[in-house]
Amino acid sequence: MAVLTDRPAAAPARRHQRAARTLATRFLGYATLVFFGLVFLYPFVIQIGNALKTEPDAAANPLSPFPDPLTLAGFERIFAGTNFPLWLGNSLLVTVLVTIGRVFFDSLAGYALARLRFRGRGGLFAAVIAVMAVPGVVLLIPKFLVLNQLGLYNSYAGLVVPLLADAAGVFIMKQFFESIPVSVEEAARIDGASIFRTFWSVVLPMAKPALITLTILSFQGSWNEFPHSLVSVQDPDLFTLPRGLADLVSGSLGKGTQYPLKLGAALLATIPVAIIFVVFQRYFVRDANDGADKG
Repeated sequence: MAVLTDRPAAAPARRHQRAARTLATRFLGYATLVFFGLVFLYPFVIQIGNALKTEPDAAANPLSPFPDPLTLAGFERIFAGTNFPLWLGNSLLVTVLVTIGRVFFDSLAGYALARLRFRGRGGLFAAVIAVMAVPGVVLLIPKFLVLNQLGLYNSYAGLVVPLLADAAGVFIMKQFFESIPVSVEEAARIDGASIFRTFWSVVLPMAKPALITLTILSFQGSWNEFPHSLVSVQDPDLFTLPRGLADLVSGSLGKGTQYPLKLGAALLATIPVAIIFVVFQRYFVRDANDGADKG
């Protein structure tokens, strides 16, 4: 009887131990995430702190996030003593054109590979996958030779045209289009819609999550694109932000560390990408959840 009466008493103790272990595991998990989050954010905090410092303070205490004294002189020099506004305008122009072009052409190519039946379709898709495996640096010299032969070197067209389509975007759109039921397109074709009309008016609006993903990736990739601008232009009036920032880092402003100016310019260059990501991520999560509910 003593053994039987001890068992009910031991059950709450075991539950308490399991709850304590679960709580300890959860605490360790959150502590680890917070630690790595702080490690990830610390360089960004250092960047902000140094951008608000004076030149002597930044040179003497580069790892301190606290400016002493706090000043905006670095940002004033960015706009008054460099070509930052010109680089910003060039980057906005190139990025907007490239993003629109990639979304349009990658969607067209992805839909053709997903839905149209033609000879060599499998080989063409295999070539797209193969291009994704080729390091971009391998293509720099051939890209320069092609741009030079076509007369596009040192021009806005040379900055934009080679980036209007990419293999990763074609792959993303193809995979998404294949997840859309064919019956939706068949109904549109019965009503007399052409292939392009079906693509534009029926299928493309259903691909909003994939389009938003492609928009984010295209904007971020073209905004931060440095190797391509390195081989496509040499005229300082055509420099984009990555090329201009590289020129600053290489010492074009003379002697000294120039930490406030360099880090302030880099900080300003990250703002548009952060805004685009935050805005479109909200729509992406909402549309993805709507698609899951409908499924």
